[in-house]
Amino acid sequence: MWKLSLAFGFAATLAAGSASAELTIVSSQSDFVRLIAGKTLSRPLVKIEVSEDGRISGKGARWAVRGDWMWRDGFFCRSLYWGRLGLGYNCQEVRVNEGRVRFISDRGIGDYADFKLN
Repeated sequence: MWKLSLAFGFAATLAAGSASAELTIVSSQSDFVRLIAGKTLSRPLVKIEVSEDGRISGKGARWAVRGDWMWRDGFFCRSLYWGRLGLGYNCQEVRVNEGRVRFISDRGIGDYADFKLN
């Protein structure tokens, strides 16, 4: 299960972030692109870049992370590989606050992963 949590979020049960900070939903592609443009998304052992042109790249532990994304119906939808492991296609709700971004799988009703924006 730890493999999935390392690889951009998304199907593992993760510890909740700060309960005191209210997270705001990112509802448009243009807002999302402004949020991630030129930034690295990081968490322990993971550094990922989500490019404006629909690519995902980086490293999770010692394995490459790569994939593609698009914005669909208010959600960040991605196909992702972590090393040779295909994590499949998933549409995720995106929330942000204070230099952090949260991806919540299954259109906002699944597990989540928090990343720091650097």
